[in-house]
Amino acid sequence: MSFQIVFLKSAELDLKELQGYMVKQFGKDAWQVSYAKIKDAVKSIGTFPLGGNVPEELDRLNLTQYRQVIAGMNRIIYEVRQEIVYIHIVCNTRRDMKSHLTRRLVRIAKT
Repeated sequence: MSFQIVFLKSAELDLKELQGYMVKQFGKDAWQVSYAKIKDAVKSIGTFPLGGNVPEELDRLNLTQYRQVIAGMNRIIYEVRQEIVYIHIVCNTRRDMKSHLTRRLVRIAKT
């Protein structure tokens, strides 16, 4: 059984930022390779949604409904509710999650 995948607006913005960064720093080819890995990981999540592990940062906050998978050098953080998977975050594995979430809050406050 395959679960429905829903990219939240925040995750879509993450992908756009990641694309801009990768194209600028490493070129279009590197982005295409990275994006293919992300798509494969999302497909895998749809088939095996409980296959990801709970992110350490969220486990410490007792937010165990969230899971993550690694796709190349990127993290995909998602939540499973019934038969729907909500993708919350797509970011580089080297990125500090606390600063990423803070930046996201600032982005929301500006709108």
